[in-house]
Amino acid sequence: MRHPPVDISEANGVRYLHFGTDAVQGAMRLARPWSLELEYTREMLAGLLLRPEAGWPRSCLMVGLGAASQLRFLHRHFPGCRITVLEINPAVVAVCQQFFKLPPESPHLEIVVTDASAWIGQAPGKHYDLLLLDGFGAQGLPRALDTPAFYEACHASLGEQGILASNLLSHSASFPARVRRIARAFAGRSLLLPPCDSGNTILLAATGEAIDASLTTLLDRAGALRQRTGLDLRPTVNRLRLARTLRDEHLKL
Repeated sequence: MRHPPVDISEANGVRYLHFGTDAVQGAMRLARPWSLELEYTREMLAGLLLRPEAGWPRSCLMVGLGAASQLRFLHRHFPGCRITVLEINPAVVAVCQQFFKLPPESPHLEIVVTDASAWIGQAPGKHYDLLLLDGFGAQGLPRALDTPAFYEACHASLGEQGILASNLLSHSASFPARVRRIARAFAGRSLLLPPCDSGNTILLAATGEAIDASLTTLLDRAGALRQRTGLDLRPTVNRLRLARTLRDEHLKL
């Protein structure tokens, strides 16, 4: 399979990942490589506010390595979490090892160079707590990662406290259809966050135990998460409040 070139650039203390174009595919602040530089990468971890149980997430599956931003964050702040990353382009792995401080593989970190659409469908019995979908390439989201069968396999890979977070582009013509496909696979248990300034929109979906949290509770959890890890999701919760998309100011999923 032919892959686009993998390029890097730097500006104002931030290193960026590109796939043959100027479009940014990931970023790392050199002085704080474990922090999440791009807004959408922070919002993809909003599931940390929805499952506040101690030890959650115990396991995480990532589709698309990018600049390894979320991997570095989870590896640092959730050392007990077992992380599996599926990346189709071996050059992305090599570039992250050289330029983006990719942690070495260990019993808690596995990087698999593979087609995620085939891997997830052939991995029965793996029940992850957190599934992060960000498998964009230079031409957008590959068709194989946007089918009913793929999303159903994602649903099957999650356990009783499962959360999926998918990065979508709200300006894409296929955006509404993608939202519907994920919602169907998760029997309607999905929620769109308000779009980021970049146009990235995060969709959250859940399996297992029902989620019911007030916005006040979410703000309290966001404050505790910020104190513990530096990740500030209070702006995300406030944007949910301003968007008035939640009934009775409760997030139910």
